[in-house]
Amino acid sequence: MVVTKQTVIGDILDYDVETAQFFFAIGMHCLGCPSSRGESIEAACMVHGTDADALVEKINEFLASKKA
Repeated sequence: MVVTKQTVIGDILDYDVETAQFFFAIGMHCLGCPSSRGESIEAACMVHGTDADALVEKINEFLASKKA
């Protein structure tokens, strides 16, 4: 899976639940909420005042490292 700013958070979590750590790190502790699972990374980052590009990069690096 390759994550973009438009990727839905629920899809990422369904792909690899360990990615939750990156959302917790930006203060997004409501991952069980249906509305948060339906948000894109870009929308969540806007609400939580964080850089979407940086989060996407961290998640993609994490997912790529698991394939190695």
